[in-house]
Amino acid sequence: MPGKLRQIDAGHGQVYGVNDDDNIYQWVHHNWKQLPGKLIHVSVGPTGVWGVNRANNIFRLQDGDWVAVNGLLKQIDAGGDRFVSGANSADAVFCLNQDQALSRSTVLSYTSLDGRLKYYSCGLYGCWGVNSNNDIWYRHDVEPKSCGGSRWQQIDGKLIMVEVSTDGSVYGVNSNGDAFERVGISAKNPIGTSWIRLDLSNSFQHVTYDRGHLWLLTKCGDVFKCHVETDD
Repeated sequence: MPGKLRQIDAGHGQVYGVNDDDNIYQWVHHNWKQLPGKLIHVSVGPTGVWGVNRANNIFRLQDGDWVAVNGLLKQIDAGGDRFVSGANSADAVFCLNQDQALSRSTVLSYTSLDGRLKYYSCGLYGCWGVNSNNDIWYRHDVEPKSCGGSRWQQIDGKLIMVEVSTDGSVYGVNSNGDAFERVGISAKNPIGTSWIRLDLSNSFQHVTYDRGHLWLLTKCGDVFKCHVETDD
């Protein structure tokens, strides 16, 4: 695909990304459309489009403008079931319950989670994250009105980042640049059964998935889009 990006997120039929200059882009009509503002991380999902800048300030795209809200995060995720989650510069983990995430207020009340993660992402069947040691964790009993959940469960493997799509699909990248899919995920078994390495020739730093398409960034920022075959 055209362009170079540092981070990318797909969700709700939309794709957003940021480049090394903190410029923000949206995929529109088979090309990248630059949006105003500067962000280091952007996310799109059921709660809209959210992002954070180099100062860790948090913004929400509202009526075409970036509106600042209270709080500080280095990474944010809007893919939860109508709630928002993320991690701050100290790897502390936070989330916004449904009523907060859907509010148009700029003063929001965050729920603080125990534990430390550098990356945290949520979807239909719960939330996944990785810590500074690249260990993978799943958060149990996460609900839209109670996004904090109940407890952590460590999952096998090592990843530098993990992304959960709105439909519950889970993908990640390891320190070697290999991309993985978590298989066997369902409502009855939200943690799935195993990781499968995707048969791709490049080395990647970021992955995201939405509606049958996988978007990946190489370590030099090239953008790849793959159609994913499903059993449906």
